[in-house]
Amino acid sequence: MTVSRWRNLIIDAWGALSYKPAFRLAAEGRSGRLPGHAGASWIPEADRRRLAAYTLLAAYDSNQAATLLGEDGDDRREYGDASLIVDQTLSHLLGETQQIVVDGAEEDPTVQQRERLLRQWAQAEQLRMRMQHAERTAVLLGDTVYLLAWSRAKARPLLKTIDPGFYFPVLPDGALDADEYPERVHLAWEVPSDPATGRKGTLRRVTYELAPIDDAGAWRTYPWSNEPSTVTCYLTDAEWDLDQLDQTGDIDALSLSRARFRTNADGELLNRLDLQLDFIPVIHVPNTINGAEHYGQSSLLSAAQLLDDLAAADTDSQRASATTGSPITGLSGARLPVDRKTGQPLPVQVEPGMVWPLGDTGQLSTVDTSAQLAELRAYVETLRDRLSVVTRLPGSVLGTVRPSEVPSGYALQLSFGPLDAMVRSMRLAREAKYPLLLKMVQRLYQLGGVLPPGDNPQATIAFGAYLPTDLAAALELVARGVQAGVLSLETGVRLLVDAGFPIEDASLEVERIQARATPSAQDRRDADSAKDKEAGNKPAA
Repeated sequence: MTVSRWRNLIIDAWGALSYKPAFRLAAEGRSGRLPGHAGASWIPEADRRRLAAYTLLAAYDSNQAATLLGEDGDDRREYGDASLIVDQTLSHLLGETQQIVVDGAEEDPTVQQRERLLRQWAQAEQLRMRMQHAERTAVLLGDTVYLLAWSRAKARPLLKTIDPGFYFPVLPDGALDADEYPERVHLAWEVPSDPATGRKGTLRRVTYELAPIDDAGAWRTYPWSNEPSTVTCYLTDAEWDLDQLDQTGDIDALSLSRARFRTNADGELLNRLDLQLDFIPVIHVPNTINGAEHYGQSSLLSAAQLLDDLAAADTDSQRASATTGSPITGLSGARLPVDRKTGQPLPVQVEPGMVWPLGDTGQLSTVDTSAQLAELRAYVETLRDRLSVVTRLPGSVLGTVRPSEVPSGYALQLSFGPLDAMVRSMRLAREAKYPLLLKMVQRLYQLGGVLPPGDNPQATIAFGAYLPTDLAAALELVARGVQAGVLSLETGVRLLVDAGFPIEDASLEVERIQARATPSAQDRRDADSAKDKEAGNKPAA
């Protein structure tokens, strides 16, 4: 028995859910009670556990995890604790602001123009809103995916967020580094049948592949590089009828002989269409530092069993509160109403204002369950405290601690220690991803002729402050540092932005400060004239 358990032990990014029977069945290709396409024939075995975990985590987020218990979960209470954890983690991860920053924009006007272009693009593509959606998916499921494409009609790159359940990268064999970029990426999903129109169920697969240019010995020089390249990115968009799929169990091995290829807005057939790129415009963002693993971990994984216990305790507490508010009543020695036909006592229900004639020997007693209810409520609070520790979200963030209950500001600051470490780690996992996204955006602008050829400056997305900040202390610190010359004006404004001051553009704010600090020519003439008058000299013309 022990040997069998060791053989069945799988340690991976989703191993914390192995206690769930529904997860194990779906991971083995048997759907069980878990919905979704994790058991479809075209899903690789290596991805079944990942897709099963995504579905299970989404059920927690929507208060539907109890449905996976079958009839045992029909009356299970779920009060949104999982969704609260995800939302609070997301808000602290992103901070109060998200701003595009380009290295050297403070000194070089050309780089400033590049920064303005990227910010205009971010506004046009609603980048902040898409980041909210994508990063919430990453916190909940462990992964999120961005997709970029050049639009000739809009003359700018388009940004889309992709469900990670549709993401199937072909990772290099023996890859030991998560930073190794796959040379082929599939985006695949099933389109259900429609009996009303007679449409069959289909599988759609969009493939991006880096491969040598079709012409033998051909090469090209891309606008962002001076070195010739023999590699380009090909796009294939195909679909298959589900009943015609090969039973290969691998999305990468589907035969194209039975596929139907789609066309783009320009009427081009999407069968190995040359995108004129030497990179795949797909950015995978893991929620955590993934090391040798390609995928990240959900922020709910470590708390899954706690969420189950909390839902069970809430259910028991609700049942106990029903018996406490409407207690079980025992009645003896009273005259009860009887059925005239049968002569049997009628059922009696305790209601306000009801009176029973008890007589000399009558007795009324109730079952007091208030003590058990108090114990259950204390147990619920214990689980909530444990949940706060496991998720590294202090009670003040989860709303379980009132501000008046905090003994001091220093104690409150200490309580944010685990949260601070978690956010720093999560931001570190994204440190290379958003610069990569903005690098691709600049290259697509070069491909469309909007930007000139050449090297592109480093750009990133700076996340704002996520902890309560003493604004007055931060302002005083910056003012003293700049006045003493130990801080540059640019660094001081950056610190104010991080502290939460409503500064939309740090470089523009620096220009405004310098413009007001530098006296104009008229101000200088007025000052000279005043000095001459005081000295008794005639004012200059």
